[in-house]
Amino acid sequence: MGKNLIQQRHGKGSLTYRAPSHRYVGKLEHRPYDEAERQGVVSGRITDFVHCPGHSAPLAKVSYGKEEVLMPAPEKVRVNDEIQSGLNAAVSSGNTLPLKNIPEGTLIFNLELNPGDGGKLVRTAGSFARIVTKAGNKVTIELPSKKQREFIDECRATVGVIAGAGKQEKPYLKAGKKYHAMKARNRMYPRTSGVAMNSVDHPFGCGRGRHVGKPKTCSRFAPPGRKVGLIGARRTGRKR
Repeated sequence: MGKNLIQQRHGKGSLTYRAPSHRYVGKLEHRPYDEAERQGVVSGRITDFVHCPGHSAPLAKVSYGKEEVLMPAPEKVRVNDEIQSGLNAAVSSGNTLPLKNIPEGTLIFNLELNPGDGGKLVRTAGSFARIVTKAGNKVTIELPSKKQREFIDECRATVGVIAGAGKQEKPYLKAGKKYHAMKARNRMYPRTSGVAMNSVDHPFGCGRGRHVGKPKTCSRFAPPGRKVGLIGARRTGRKR
């Protein structure tokens, strides 16, 4: 009898694969989208920069009077700098505005998918998106993947580039360093490829050498133990 695949063990929900969110500093999000922001501007101040094992970028604590929010720290800001959020905020690094008030060509991050959701896209170290065009109540934005996507102009974003660029360029040098980095997020490391396994461990595993030896495509309705490779693929290979 074959053994469970990695994705089957993952789906079981054991602590081995569960994110250690109890060690995270907090949730990254814009302040609540209230009337003060919709009609004017709210000012806050950066109180501290912190590290969180769940995020690649350094985080900034911003105090808006009685409330405090966490945001990815933008480049060229420091402790005690003023941060603005709202309709009439200045278009400068670290300030949060609706997309309709940000000029075309501006670099942005922590972008909302829906107005008021707190920010869902472009949140990793060194990343940014770019406003391309505006038409009606839609704004076209080029994401870090170079894919262009339309958003409602009421969605908010923060102006600037997230700090920590070049983080991925620094080599780990030792397997132990990589192990501890992955352990901090409960990521599986090292991860064995299917072709390197025995046939009881994976559909692609066998003693025929490190090659699949069978079609990689499988039905979308295949049982969990066979559901590997290109699942329900409409086409395979490079697009011509």
